[in-house]
Amino acid sequence: MTTSEPTCRSAAPRTQAAEPASDPASDPASDPASRRTTRGMSRTAFAGIATGNLLVLLDTSILNVAVPDIQTSLHPAAAALPWTVDAYTVVFAGLLLAGGVIADRWGARRVYTLALGLFAALSVACALAPGAGALIAGRAALGAAGAGLVPASLALLIHQNPDPARRTRAIGAWAAVSGLGAAAGPVLGGALVELGGWRLVFLVNPPLALAALLLARRLPTPPARTGRALDRAGLVLSTAGLGLLTLGLVEAGIQGWEGPAALLPLAAALGCFAAVAAVERRAAAPVLPPALLALPRVRAAMVAAAVSCFAYFGGLYQLAVWLQHAYRLTPFDAGLAALPMTFPVCVMPFFTGRLVARHGARPVLLTGMAAAVVAGALLACAAGGRPPLPLIVAAELALAATGTLSIPGAAAAVAVAAPGEYAATSQGALNGIRQAGSALGVAVLGTSGALTGSGYLLMGVGAIAVLSVARTGD
Repeated sequence: MTTSEPTCRSAAPRTQAAEPASDPASDPASDPASRRTTRGMSRTAFAGIATGNLLVLLDTSILNVAVPDIQTSLHPAAAALPWTVDAYTVVFAGLLLAGGVIADRWGARRVYTLALGLFAALSVACALAPGAGALIAGRAALGAAGAGLVPASLALLIHQNPDPARRTRAIGAWAAVSGLGAAAGPVLGGALVELGGWRLVFLVNPPLALAALLLARRLPTPPARTGRALDRAGLVLSTAGLGLLTLGLVEAGIQGWEGPAALLPLAAALGCFAAVAAVERRAAAPVLPPALLALPRVRAAMVAAAVSCFAYFGGLYQLAVWLQHAYRLTPFDAGLAALPMTFPVCVMPFFTGRLVARHGARPVLLTGMAAAVVAGALLACAAGGRPPLPLIVAAELALAATGTLSIPGAAAAVAVAAPGEYAATSQGALNGIRQAGSALGVAVLGTSGALTGSGYLLMGVGAIAVLSVARTGD
């Protein structure tokens, strides 16, 4: 029942014909069977939305433990081997903002279902790749499909939950269900590699994508903004800037910061971002609307998202490599060793959504940033070749708190603060910044070597983020 209904009834004459409209039995919303059907459709739509995003997170981590098997099977050049994993990240990060703009313009449901179908088909192509070049190309194409899935799925979730409090809880549940992908990736990938080799890793995706497509038949259909002009120059420059930034950060992690393979893309990325700033001032419909960046809560959420992904994914990568080296773990055991960081991603976001709904985003984001400082302090104490394992587990749990509070908290904050017509665009921008933070974390923490150095760096970055978020009103 809407708030306008009492006015409409009071304006109508009291006739027999008008009475059935006020009869509860004639109102479908008051029928228990109808309410159960509506709740069932809502749960089905939510499952379809969360499954697609689960696929994206699964593919960010499931292939890491398969790299040695890929090297044995395909014999790629040493410089090409890391790109079997990183091609996905570079393209995904570069196209996220574009994916959000396209979903807002042509319809989130249409983009989402198309991206799901592509994700399934491209996963099969990756599994059948005859060489490293084909696998890298397939992973890059998977990144493009993933860039369509994430902002479109969040736009659908926002449309399905117009009430702000319910929306933040739904985003927490969405992040938790999606987090199954991050948690299951290393363990599932290690088990599949030991069972039948790296190709099995890609054959997990098609059944999940098919299930999401079947559930997507009941997804809501947000209105598309087809009348809004498309800022093609801004879209191309921002996509190139994000892609080049991620490329440079990945190359810095592989070959070091002093080489041209890292410095040239980073310089080109800065040039693209400078050009975006100049072009957007004259654009009739900027690709990243100034109205979004003018919102303090949006800016705070973007800072928190970038720092939390820097800490969480950079720490996850460094600890996975360090534990295998220090304790000589198998791929499956390395996946199990990551559970203190990955398992909370499946549970905590349920509570994060409720915390944001009850207390607002700023306290939740501040707690997440403080957890990064705690994780840094613990890692700074991890001196020596094999420090006490409980110390490492405590650091993993603190990093898990950083990710599970700040990442879904930032998504909820942007979902509430951003205007509805920019739902997918704002989430695409947020996720693009997140991916840049992730790539920077892997590049910096993954090449720092000692855990103590990473710990001091996390303490500094986390403290700066705490001060930045604290200055912003909720």
